[in-house]
Amino acid sequence: MSALDQFLRWLDLAGIAVFAASGALVASRKRMDAVGFVVVAAVTGLGGGTLRDLLLGRTPVLWLRAPEPLAVCAAAALLVFFTAHLVESRFRALLWADAVGLALFAVTGAELALISGADPWAAALLGVVSACFGGIVRDVICDEVPLILRREIYLTAAGAGAAAFVLLRVAGGAGRGAAVAAGVAVAFGIRGAALLRGWSLPPYRARPGRAYPEDDDGAGGRGR
Repeated sequence: MSALDQFLRWLDLAGIAVFAASGALVASRKRMDAVGFVVVAAVTGLGGGTLRDLLLGRTPVLWLRAPEPLAVCAAAALLVFFTAHLVESRFRALLWADAVGLALFAVTGAELALISGADPWAAALLGVVSACFGGIVRDVICDEVPLILRREIYLTAAGAGAAAFVLLRVAGGAGRGAAVAAGVAVAFGIRGAALLRGWSLPPYRARPGRAYPEDDDGAGGRGR
């Protein structure tokens, strides 16, 4: 295994750890026990990678090939279980931990998809899947509104980071290290700026419905 491959493996484990910590922070807000912390952390840390592996036909999935991913999730969950009360704003910490995990997984997911032979557009899409699916499952099982459904820039940040990595790697001919760094920086930069400045995409604005002229008999045009 090359030095960069080893780095990417550690980067993937770092993303799992950060996402697991974000799941554990949600568990702390719901006042779960230690087992609940571990379950929510594992679902959050491994959900996106599991779906990515299944879509790519990579079996067994990542956490069945080696014990490290599950161990990382459990360690992150227990760490948060004993320290969450020290965090002044657990929701704010959750958002920033989630932003770091989003950036890491968007790039490592796209990288793994490219290595597995996926087309560039599919690799970028699978990067988004890796980055977002675990958080969706976390919020659903914890009865929270998923972050991707809130008026925040979330999927856009993951997509931009994954796309930047794929473009630099495939079209730009950049080295893996430079492409990884750029992709992570783009995803985290956009998400972080959105958190700091309150950016969001413009919502749909309701408009008056179309008015239909009534027929001479007052039927309102029905039956035409």
